[in-house]
Amino acid sequence: MTRSSEWAVEAHGLVKVFGDNRAVDGVDLTVRAGAVYGVLGPNGAGKTTTISMLATLLKPDAGEAFIFGRDIRREQQVVRQLLGVTAQFASVDETLSANENLMIFSRLLGLSGREAKRKTAELLEEFGLTEAAKRPLKKFSGGMRRRLDLAASLIAQPPLIFLDEPTTGLDPRTRAQMWDTIRRLVSTGSTVLLTTQYLDEADQLADRIAVIDRGRVVAEGTADELKASVGESSLQLRLTDPADIEDARRAIQTVLGVDAVVSPEGSRITAPMRSADTVTDLFVTFREAGIHLSEMSVQKPTLDEVFLTLTGHGVEDEKAGDESVEEEKVNA
Repeated sequence: MTRSSEWAVEAHGLVKVFGDNRAVDGVDLTVRAGAVYGVLGPNGAGKTTTISMLATLLKPDAGEAFIFGRDIRREQQVVRQLLGVTAQFASVDETLSANENLMIFSRLLGLSGREAKRKTAELLEEFGLTEAAKRPLKKFSGGMRRRLDLAASLIAQPPLIFLDEPTTGLDPRTRAQMWDTIRRLVSTGSTVLLTTQYLDEADQLADRIAVIDRGRVVAEGTADELKASVGESSLQLRLTDPADIEDARRAIQTVLGVDAVVSPEGSRITAPMRSADTVTDLFVTFREAGIHLSEMSVQKPTLDEVFLTLTGHGVEDEKAGDESVEEEKVNA
């Protein structure tokens, strides 16, 4: 059967059971080639187990999946040549230097000595590790180790890259650097499937997002689609003269057809925004009435609100729970 080349990943009804725990309970995913696809959920939701099955590291108990049309069960060797995996915990050797680690990985992947040297230098430069190339990894910061682990997964330049919580534990500056690297990977033709428990990370990077909870995909779409599914955007206005509050509220009711809420200090108004076009009419009405604004903004629902609405709890609520169970089972 010939499958569509537009999909980097197709998964249907994936299931993985560990004893009494259905870690993955019928996951469906379709990832378009050349995109960043985010899988968002707390620790223990089934993200790592799903990635491990797609990467042929775990055998599914049910369901099927294809990587660029190749069956993960029947064509494991081909599938493995099509992807790179950066797991939550670094696979590099801490007793060796960054340069030595990348050289070893390169040779294991079949590169000649000259090719390995060239590729190692290229990756060290790309990830800002050239100056620390000869330093033992045990002296590296967490962020430097994560960058090296990502570099190692890119030696073979795979068309599909699985990043399993790549910025967990990193400081904000290093996280931003990793985000830039991920964007560059996609701009040069790679497809990235990114698992994360950071809402802002999914919002910033992912073209589409699957929200996964307790082993199931509970919603899927773009960040804007997911936000729109749980509520409207709100228009937030601050008036130059608080004495205009009542006139502004009446104008909002007349033009937008909604009731506005006034902040306790009496200078800020919040109103549901159902149509961006009518907001223009509102501003014209304000100007004609001599109502002046000192500040205006549009507030969309957040992904945190999306997750809370869909699952009944926030992403943070489950982090302190059974954090390591899923990872331990994958590594078992």
